[in-house]
Amino acid sequence: MRVITGTAKGMRLVTLPGNDVRPTVERVKEAIFSIVQFDIEGAVVLDLFAGSGQLGIEALSRGAKKAVFVDNSKESIRIIRENLEHTRLADKAEVVNMPNNVFLNSTRETFDIAILDPPYGHKLIHKTMPKLAEKMSEHGIILCEHERETVLPESFGDFKVSKIHRHGKVTLTVYRKENDTEEE
Repeated sequence: MRVITGTAKGMRLVTLPGNDVRPTVERVKEAIFSIVQFDIEGAVVLDLFAGSGQLGIEALSRGAKKAVFVDNSKESIRIIRENLEHTRLADKAEVVNMPNNVFLNSTRETFDIAILDPPYGHKLIHKTMPKLAEKMSEHGIILCEHERETVLPESFGDFKVSKIHRHGKVTLTVYRKENDTEEE
């Protein structure tokens, strides 16, 4: 697993061993950042269910102003900090060790881009999206990585499905505010 482009291009990232963390494969990561390529510069990014932190680190490497990494696993938090130090991006990051719902209920931060890649099979996106939608900026974008067979609702709050991208067993569902929905 490595950073694809930007200031940390080519740097290798570590991940937790075993099956508890499922890193985003490179072609899906490329698809995510192709979708937000014109929105990433100067953005405040939320990497929810951060795992190794690779998606937030990729965003920082590509010019995001700040990334907030949230995970409730202490081991994941340790790996995220290690990866941030290795890529020299720690000064632009906030790392939070708590359940996603507790974080969303307590934060006052507003996000331009939110990337959700939760453990599969727990319907965590369904449970998270209503509160997350309240924390997004005027032109916010929410990207959800999930297994192909999971069907997400057409809308959450002011957010509506903008586009669905399928990559083998993985699907990316992109949400934008209804007045901001456009063809990509």
